[in-house]
Amino acid sequence: MSISGGVDKAIDRGQEVGCETIQIFTRTPRQWKMREFSQEEVEDFKRKREEAGINPIFAHDTYLINLGSPDEELWKRSIAVLKDELARCDALGLPFLVVHPGSHVSQGEEAGLARIAEALSLVLGKKPGYRAQILLEITAGQGDTLGYSFQQLARLIELTESGERLGICFDTCHAFVAGYEIRTPEGYDTTFHELNELIGLEKLKVFHLNDAKGDLGSRLDRHQHIGKGYLGLEPFRMLLNDERFRGLPMVLETPKGPKMEEDMENLRVLRSLRG
Repeated sequence: MSISGGVDKAIDRGQEVGCETIQIFTRTPRQWKMREFSQEEVEDFKRKREEAGINPIFAHDTYLINLGSPDEELWKRSIAVLKDELARCDALGLPFLVVHPGSHVSQGEEAGLARIAEALSLVLGKKPGYRAQILLEITAGQGDTLGYSFQQLARLIELTESGERLGICFDTCHAFVAGYEIRTPEGYDTTFHELNELIGLEKLKVFHLNDAKGDLGSRLDRHQHIGKGYLGLEPFRMLLNDERFRGLPMVLETPKGPKMEEDMENLRVLRSLRG
């Protein structure tokens, strides 16, 4: 949900659509500069959250951050902005910040993973730090993007100082186009068995429910409305009726218009799959 007009407006928009949980950006996602929250904004946000009963509300990091960048200036700037994002989450009382691990920019995957882990260590290591938990999102693997496999996410947790403090966000579109077959019961079971073996299901805190414009293994990071893409309805039916994930927040990142009718329709379709 957009925070245009004030961060508390995201809650108004969530109520309008009928949300039980929402994801927000705490700042403009495609600009480095940001405006500090006023105390009044923070208080309005917390008051409206209580009144609306939308819980949890969590955040996604800005698209400009690249913790894997070989460019020293961009890498240091990304770390500083990530710290600021976590501080903004803490100010609003948000439990999670979903983070794209980063891109290796032609330096090679192992070097890129080490670079990302070094950045995360600088953010998390040596002190209690932030209350908000960083959730590494599985990516589509488009271009030089890292984090497109459970092996890579597990490696990041292993390499990061205080890596046990990291969690995971599972994006259905990203996982599918990265090569995880979740459309069949067998493929679904295999996928989450592998996640449990390599990372642990207890680390899985949030789902992004998105259909895909690309086919299995295509690495195409393009989201589609629920049931309108290559995933179809079955993966969502299995997820929404999987007792292991009952109570975990699940949010849409599907295309939307100014009146949010698309969100309402996608939510209607998802809710029809429960039970």
